[in-house]
Amino acid sequence: QVQLVESGGGLVQPGGSLRLSCAASGRIKSIDAMGWYRQAPGKQRELVARVTSGGSTNYADSVKGRFTISRDNTKNTVYLQMNSLSPEDTAVYYCHGLTGWGMNYWGKGTLVTVSS
Repeated sequence: QVQLVESGGGLVQPGGSLRLSCAASGRIKSIDAMGWYRQAPGKQRELVARVTSGGSTNYADSVKGRFTISRDNTKNTVYLQMNSLSPEDTAVYYCHGLTGWGMNYWGKGTLVTVSS
C-alpha cells in the first residue's frame, strides 16, 4: 500500500503563487510516475502535471509555463509550484501515484481557491 498526503492548498489572489506538496509513504519503491490532478466544481478530474521516476515531465496545456512539478526522491515528496494563478485554477488538487504494473493511488485532495 501507498499513502499520499497533500498539503499547501489555500486561498490566493489572482496572479499569486502557491506550492503544493505530496508526501508518499508505504511501499514507495513501487511508485513509478507521480502527478497532480485537479477537479473543479461540476467538471471532471483532469491531469495537471506528471513526473516519472526518470524525471520526465508532462503538463496540461492550460498550465504550461505557469506550473512546475518536481520530485525529491530523498524526501519521497512531489511538489507543484503554481504561479500566475487565475480563478480558473480553482479546484481540489489530488496527488496521484502510479505503480509500474498500473496500480493507482490517490491522496484525499487539497483545495486551491483563487479569488480576490
